[in-house]
Amino acid sequence: MGEVVGVGLIAHVPTIMLPKETRMELNEGKDSTLVSGLEKLRKDVFESDDYDTVIVLDSHWATTVEFVVTSHERRSGKFTSEELPRGMHGVPFDYLGDPELAMLIADQAEKNGTWITPIDDPDLPVMYATINLWKYLGEGLPDKRWISVSLCQTATDEDFLRAGRAIGEAIAKSDRRVILLASGALSHTFFKLRELRKHEMADPSHIFSEAARVADYERLDWFAAGDHAKVLETMPAFHKVRPEGMFGHWLLAAGAIGEENCTAPGVLYSEYENSIGTGQVHVWFPRPVGGFPKAKDLTLSRD
Repeated sequence: MGEVVGVGLIAHVPTIMLPKETRMELNEGKDSTLVSGLEKLRKDVFESDDYDTVIVLDSHWATTVEFVVTSHERRSGKFTSEELPRGMHGVPFDYLGDPELAMLIADQAEKNGTWITPIDDPDLPVMYATINLWKYLGEGLPDKRWISVSLCQTATDEDFLRAGRAIGEAIAKSDRRVILLASGALSHTFFKLRELRKHEMADPSHIFSEAARVADYERLDWFAAGDHAKVLETMPAFHKVRPEGMFGHWLLAAGAIGEENCTAPGVLYSEYENSIGTGQVHVWFPRPVGGFPKAKDLTLSRD
């Protein structure tokens, strides 16, 4: 029987891929704690042998009529970002997939009232919300499997939770020890082009609005206390500050680990930082004693 052995809300912000000298130029002579946080997380967690597969819940991968899970045996190539090719270009990647687990995830979709399709097309693009984290946490660990799940851009909060339940049930039916990485930001509004270079520093004073900064800090407090129920209950309010990907990356994770029944406290692996207006942070939720709660056992219609 498989299980989730750790969950992270992890920033993939493009600046982590820049040379250290450039990062420090952008941040008044200091490096981002997002970088040191990833390095520490790798040592503390990812270099262990306590997991088999990493599932990246990828907030940069937007599908429309369904969720998609990668089901390749292996993914390799070079990545250049269509969004930021100056900073992310020709990045080599090579990692094992997990088609068996991907198929299990897809098999749980209908009973949870949602749609998840496994795709193994070799030409399927890969997104930097996956590649950036793999470069820090997975490169050089060739026996670990990595797969990605899209965010469906027509999904509601409930749709994300349903897909997350399918992921959780699939893991339980497998023999895999799985890490879930909700790859994305908290609040996510950029400054406009002629203003954004004034707001490249990491200091939270540069977050786009006071309302966004306050909302992010509230959720960090609730995560630290393990109050996942409060995070879910207040999603309508959080949507007002436009979390990245409708916060679908986190809602997928929440659906897989019991939603409001989960009380696992989060540990900060970085400071809360700004990136041209957006709220970025690493929060790690270690496996609690007894494991994460099971995904809700619900059989729903597709309506």
